[in-house]
Amino acid sequence: MNKSQTYPIGNPGKKWGEDEKATWLAAQQIKRSYSQEVVAKLEPLKESFNVEQYGTLSYSPGQYPLYVVKSDNWNHNKANVLITGGVHGYETSGVQGAIRFLQTKARHYAERFNIVVAPCVSPWGYETINRWNPGAIDPNRSFSINSPSEEAAVLMQYLNLSSIEFLAHFDLHETTDTDNTEFRPALAARDALTHDNWNIPDGFYLVGDTDKPVAGFQTAMIKSVEKVTHIAPPDSDGRIIGETLQQWGVINYAAKALGLCMGVSNSKYVTTTEVYPDSPKVSDENCINAQVAAIIGGLDHLIEE
Repeated sequence: MNKSQTYPIGNPGKKWGEDEKATWLAAQQIKRSYSQEVVAKLEPLKESFNVEQYGTLSYSPGQYPLYVVKSDNWNHNKANVLITGGVHGYETSGVQGAIRFLQTKARHYAERFNIVVAPCVSPWGYETINRWNPGAIDPNRSFSINSPSEEAAVLMQYLNLSSIEFLAHFDLHETTDTDNTEFRPALAARDALTHDNWNIPDGFYLVGDTDKPVAGFQTAMIKSVEKVTHIAPPDSDGRIIGETLQQWGVINYAAKALGLCMGVSNSKYVTTTEVYPDSPKVSDENCINAQVAAIIGGLDHLIEE
């Protein structure tokens, strides 16, 4: 494990103020199109699903409409499933994996479940390939009361108003090399804390909820993903990103206490997926397929139960 790197913004030992955050924001650049790569792919889905705008982001009015895609012919006798992608906008396969599931598999599973998919919770993060939002806030630590992240707050408001009780929630993520080269050093500088870099796992893994680990659910997803790509082995200490291995390819976090998106509902079955797109063993397509495989494995497990 390597020590944290220094960061070019801010002064060591001093938390960022508004000036440092403004300097950081000014350095961010648009690198890809949310409209072309996400919104345009939702248009054809309107033939088979209900595509609803659940909000927009006030810091850039009109530029970032937020969408959910829902099963057509909603049936209150079916269990409800939530899928979220792009809470961290830079984690590409989470966004594209959610869309691919809608394009290829969702109609089949909609025979058994009511499905709600929010494919890109943080569109500015998607366009700038960023973990944070423009305020240097991590949306995936902000799913809590009085959230400081507008991305998290708008989604929570939509879910609260819809009053849907979910059986399962899949939150699609990636762990990338830039976690060590950019995002953890930035976090250490912003908060004036020391964050040792972790060993980036080479492969797919899952993060369950410490309070409801549902081991069989996690196992089913790992077995499904193994058919598509490799699972991350633990490091020499038996850990993945510093956390103790619970089973092959699975660690647990305290979802609600940490403000994680996977804790946004009271679902019995929750998971965060983690793809490693920087592995020499994978391609972009392989990463997208791994996300879809995880969802399929989890849903098949729920059907069997």
